[in-house]
Amino acid sequence: MGAKIQKNEYLCGMSYALITGASSGIGRCYARELAKRGYDIIAVSNQQQELEAVAEELRHDFGITAHALYADLAEADAAKSIFARCEAEEWCVEILICNAGMLLFSTLMKTDPARLHTIIGLHCTTTTLLCRYFGEKMKAQRKGRILLMSSSTAWLPYPTISHYSATKAYIKSLAFAMWYELHRHGVSVTAVFPGAVDTPFYNLKPSLRKTFVRLGVMLPAEVIARRGIRAMMRGRRRLTPGLFTKFVVGVCAILPARILDIMIRIKPIKRLLERV
Repeated sequence: MGAKIQKNEYLCGMSYALITGASSGIGRCYARELAKRGYDIIAVSNQQQELEAVAEELRHDFGITAHALYADLAEADAAKSIFARCEAEEWCVEILICNAGMLLFSTLMKTDPARLHTIIGLHCTTTTLLCRYFGEKMKAQRKGRILLMSSSTAWLPYPTISHYSATKAYIKSLAFAMWYELHRHGVSVTAVFPGAVDTPFYNLKPSLRKTFVRLGVMLPAEVIARRGIRAMMRGRRRLTPGLFTKFVVGVCAILPARILDIMIRIKPIKRLLERV
C-alpha cells in the first residue's frame, strides 16, 4: 500500500475531490491523478460494481479515503441528492470534476426522445446544479477548484452528434461565464476540450488505434487526465490537450458554415448521414 501524500495546504484537512463518471475512462484517471496527490476521493457513477472496484483500488494503491457514491446523474434531482449526502457526511468538497458524459451517434430526427432527455440532463442540468451547490460553498470559503469536461465538438455544429456537441457547447459557455463569476473569490474554473480518446468505444482495430495515438489524433485517457489536473491546479481557464486537437479546434472556430454544408454533400459522408 502506498504512503499517503501530504495534502496541499490550500485545502482543509478533511477535504475531498468529487469526480463524476469516475468508474471508468477519463474519470477513473482523474481520480487516480488526484489520489496520487493525496486527495481523498468521492467517486460518483451509475455503474455501482465498477465504482466500488475503483474506490477499493484507490484505497489500496494510494492509502487515501475513497467513497463510492452511486447516482444516476441523468435524474433531475441527482445533483441535489449528491450535495445533500456530502453535507450530511460532512465531506468538504473543494475539488469538483464534472466528467460524466455519454456520446450518441445519430441525427437528431432519429434519436429517441428519451435518450435526448438523458444526455441533456446528464451534461447540462446535473453539471449546472452541481456547480451551483458546490460552487456556492467554495465561494463562501474563498477556496476551491472546478473542472468541467467539454469537447472539441463544442466549437462547431457536428451532424450525427448534434445533441452531443450542443450540450458540450453549453458546458463551454457555462465554464467560461463561471470563471468570471468565481475567480476573484478564490475559486478556479477550468474547461477541458479533448478530441478523440483512445478507448474501445470507437470500435477500431488495435493497430489502427495505436497508429492514431502515435500521430496524436487520439490521446490516452491517462494523458488527458494528467494534463487536465495540471491545468486545474494552475488555475487555467481552458485546456485543449494535444496539438492535433488544438489544430482542429482552431480550424473549426473559423470555418464558415457554407464549407461544412458542402462537405456533407460528399457522397460517402451523405450516405453515412442517411444511415444514422
